[in-house]
Amino acid sequence: MTATHIPTIPADRLPALLAAMPKAELHIHIEGSLEPELIFALAQRNGVSLPYASVEALRAAYAFTDLQSFLDIYYAGASVLLKAQDFEDMAWAYFQRAAADNVVHAELFFDPQTHTARGVPFAVVIEGLTHAVARAKDELGISASLIMCFLRHLSEDEAFATLEEALPYLDRFIGVGLDSSERGHPPEKFARVFARCRELGLHLVAHAGEEGPPEYIWSALDVLHVERIDHGVRSLEDPKLVERLSHDGIALTVCPLSNIKLCVFKDMAQHNLAKLLAAGLKATVNSDDPAYFGGYMNQNFTETFAALPLGAPQAYALARNSFEASFATPAQKAGWIEQLDATFAKFAV
Repeated sequence: MTATHIPTIPADRLPALLAAMPKAELHIHIEGSLEPELIFALAQRNGVSLPYASVEALRAAYAFTDLQSFLDIYYAGASVLLKAQDFEDMAWAYFQRAAADNVVHAELFFDPQTHTARGVPFAVVIEGLTHAVARAKDELGISASLIMCFLRHLSEDEAFATLEEALPYLDRFIGVGLDSSERGHPPEKFARVFARCRELGLHLVAHAGEEGPPEYIWSALDVLHVERIDHGVRSLEDPKLVERLSHDGIALTVCPLSNIKLCVFKDMAQHNLAKLLAAGLKATVNSDDPAYFGGYMNQNFTETFAALPLGAPQAYALARNSFEASFATPAQKAGWIEQLDATFAKFAV
């Protein structure tokens, strides 16, 4: 089945189809799934004092004007993560929500520098997360992998130091990424450390073209040699870049609700996801930092489809793109696409 040869799906069945179809999530910051209720529970468990009086007060602070205003609260929330059990609890809470949204595969970003800077050992972070990954497979049937991200507002030397700490645990994660403040921190700042990660056989991805210009996407491709672009919504500003991304089949891990919450677009009706697909780009839908941006996978799909001229063919393309763009095995991808085809057949007229 392809997006141009899917069975006819009645419009009134589309919301249920979006919820039911299997999907992969390729752009989820696990620290960004830390809900206010769990933040307060972990703060109490670990004796951490928070600058907010209640869950409601913390959630009310989630009125962001840009990426940096979000990051300030994001790092404050992470302060409650101190023990391996905390990291496992956080990831497990995400996996339960992912399972409810029919996510069958997830590739989770984690930010070790956010924690090691607070004195939390790398080993603690990775132990907690890998326990949750194993549990998700055993108890929920979710395939999951970890991608270690470097914070781009810090130096490349600090990224190298983090990589050194990670070397004993190379079997615990599949790739590296680049996140945090995009403005003023071009991808080429991390050229050497990404080259080293490539030598180690790690998959490479990077945030680019969210707040940063299309030139950052070019740099991520040509200097860092990434396999996927995280966000990439500004690629349409450069026709040659669109041609390159389309020709090379480079996936974009688009995060619609995040883009609205961080004022990349004024509202969902202004979002360019439909245009990205129409331009032949391999776009996917993801939740980014769902605890802060108002929705996990299915909410991203339903709100986006309600606001834009998107239908069943685009739903199929987005879900299939997510499997094809994942770092899973060919056999796993084929199995998930079979599930996707079966779901669409079930919802057909």
